[in-house]
Amino acid sequence: MKGVLVITGPTASGKSQLTLELARHLGAEIISADSAQVYRGMDIGSAKPDIATLEEIKHHLIDIRDPDDPYSAADFRKDCIALVTRIQSEGKLAIISGGTMLYLKGLKEGLAELPAANPEIRAEILRQAEEYGWAHVHQELARIDLESSKRIRPTDPQRLQRAIEVFRLTGVPLSRLHRQSVEACPFPLLEMAIIPDDRLALHQAIETRFREMLKAGFVGEVQMLREKPGIHGHLPAIKAVGYRQIWSFLEGEIDEQTMIRSALAATRQLAKRQHTWLRSWKNLNLLSEPNTQQALKMVTNSTILT
Repeated sequence: MKGVLVITGPTASGKSQLTLELARHLGAEIISADSAQVYRGMDIGSAKPDIATLEEIKHHLIDIRDPDDPYSAADFRKDCIALVTRIQSEGKLAIISGGTMLYLKGLKEGLAELPAANPEIRAEILRQAEEYGWAHVHQELARIDLESSKRIRPTDPQRLQRAIEVFRLTGVPLSRLHRQSVEACPFPLLEMAIIPDDRLALHQAIETRFREMLKAGFVGEVQMLREKPGIHGHLPAIKAVGYRQIWSFLEGEIDEQTMIRSALAATRQLAKRQHTWLRSWKNLNLLSEPNTQQALKMVTNSTILT
């Protein structure tokens, strides 16, 4: 089977622009691997492509869910495989592009079969957290799944809630389910990652982009989300970097300058985590910058896409 091109890298490294240039040269369609771009109404803060770009080049997995309808790595894997199959059947190249490493890891290595979300159990866990605190919920996780409790912090309610939910539904620790054999990616991947040599320059790019988002109306975008029925601060969508800090600002929990500092710090931490993920990946083609000609040379020299 013909392979698929993957473009990834830390946030603000230039992977979106490189992807667009490669798609133009190769006549490809783009599949977004961005956990915020899947949600409608989350445009500015997710750096979603503008209308002109979407009209020029076919994009997938953008604006497919409302923020109160969570989208998982398992959803991404299923949808991505189906899209690649269709794109390839039309004789085109698929480019998967984004920085949500859990999505890409799940596609590449496969995912354990986990139960679907259960609203009643999630509500129970949330009530428990509201009454006793997330630290108390974390203690419960340590009792039932010590391995997961070491990996999931008390300050990560989304993953903490999911780990306990899975145990209550199956009676099996999430860490054990993750070790079960899973199906690998059904098609070969040519993986490229932009890893900037200059970390300080990346941090400056992160700050510049965030301030441009603020000027473009990022705060107003989050305010519009707050006014929609069913949207609340505990949703995975609202936990996205930038969105959660602005949400806290609009809730009156922090002032504007604290919001900006917190958002920038969180984005730098995200870039660091992405970099850590990528250092462990095998067969990764590295770029120090979004160099289109260098990337095209890698494509030409590869046997995966032919």
